[in-house]
Amino acid sequence: MTTAAPRARRQLPILTADQIAQLKPELAEIIEYRKSGLSLNHIVGCPLDCGYCVRHLFDNFELKTPRALMSDEAAVALLTGHRYFRPHRTPIQIFNRATDPMLPVVKPHTFNTLRLLDGQELTNHVLIITRWRVSPEDCQVLNSFRHIRLTVLVTHSGIEHPSIEPVDSAIAAASLQTLHRHAERYRTVLYWRPIVPGLNDSDERIQRALELSRHADATVFTGLFFRNEIAAYYESHGLPMPYEDTARRKIMPEESERRILAAFHRPDDQGEPYGPLFRKTSCGVAYAHKVPDYNGHYGIQELCDICPVAQLGLCHDVWQAPTVEEATEQARALGAIGDVEVNERAIIVSGLNEPPRYFLQHGFGYQVHDRDKPHHHRRHGRADIGWPAPQ
Repeated sequence: MTTAAPRARRQLPILTADQIAQLKPELAEIIEYRKSGLSLNHIVGCPLDCGYCVRHLFDNFELKTPRALMSDEAAVALLTGHRYFRPHRTPIQIFNRATDPMLPVVKPHTFNTLRLLDGQELTNHVLIITRWRVSPEDCQVLNSFRHIRLTVLVTHSGIEHPSIEPVDSAIAAASLQTLHRHAERYRTVLYWRPIVPGLNDSDERIQRALELSRHADATVFTGLFFRNEIAAYYESHGLPMPYEDTARRKIMPEESERRILAAFHRPDDQGEPYGPLFRKTSCGVAYAHKVPDYNGHYGIQELCDICPVAQLGLCHDVWQAPTVEEATEQARALGAIGDVEVNERAIIVSGLNEPPRYFLQHGFGYQVHDRDKPHHHRRHGRADIGWPAPQ
C-alpha cells in the first residue's frame, strides 16, 4: 500500500474573539450532533455558492472566504472530550456544515484533523463530504490513515441551473472516479442529492447517476432540504421555487423515488436487487465498510426493502431492542420526561432534543424518536410534501 504524510501548508487565519462574537451563535458552536454523528466544523466560509446550502440557516452564506475558529488541535481535543463522544463508536463528520473539506485552503486542515484522530488509534466512522476536486495525490493521503474508518461522500446533483448549482457537476463526477480508482483503505460513496422534481430527475439524469454509481462502493440518494431561510434566498434571487411550502425534513417525492428505483432495479440479481443503493447515509456508509448500520434503521423495515441481502444479514445480527428499563435509565439520565416506550421500530422519548437522542441511538444501535415528531410509516425522515397520507 502506498502511504503519504499530509503535506505542510499554510494554515488559515483564526478569527478573533470579536469576530467570532459577531457570528450566529450556532455557527460558533463547532460541534453539533447530527444523525450521522458528531459534526466538527471549526472552519467556516465557502465560495461554492450552492443555492440550497444549509449555510443559509446560519446566516453565513455571504462568508465566502474560509476562516478558522480555532486550531485543528484544539478542535480535535474538544471533539474527543465532548460529553457525547465515545471512542471507537460515535460516528464523526468533518466540515460538513460551513465549508467544503476539499477546497485548496481547507484541505490541509481536513488532512491534519484526520491525522490527529488517526494518531489516537480511534476506529470511529469518519465521514467527509465534498463536491470539489480530489486528486490522486489526495487519495494517497486518504489511504495513509490506518485506524479511522474513513468514508468520502461525493455530492453530485446533476443540476444545471447556474444560480442554484454554480459548481459544474462534472467536477464531482471526476472526483468520484478518482477516489474510487485509488481507494485502498477508505471507501467512496456517491451522494446523489438534492433530487428535485423537474430540475434533475429526468430519465437522462437518472441514467447518469446509475452510470456514476458504478464508480462508488455505495450510492445514497436524498431529496431537498428546503427550510424558510433557503426559500427566502430562492425568492429574493428569482430562482424557480421547487415547492410551494417548506418543511423541517428533507423533501423526496414518492414519484421521483419510484422512477429512481425502477431505473436501478436488477430483477435477476437476488443478492442485490437494486445494487448498492440506499435511502439513508448511514446505510450506505455501513455497506461500504461491510458493517451493520450504526443508526439502527433495520427496525424501519420499509427502508430496507432495497438493501442487499448480505447487508440485511449484518444489520439483523446486531439489531436488538433494549429493555424498557435500560432505555428508561439512560434516557432519564439525559433529561427525558414522561414514559419511555420501546417498540419494534424505535425507542420513543419525550423531552430530549436531537443531540441526546442521537447519543442514545448510536449507543443502542436502535432508532430513538421524539414522541412529538413521529416518524410515520413510509415517511421516515421525509417531509410530508410529495407523499400520500399514511394508510
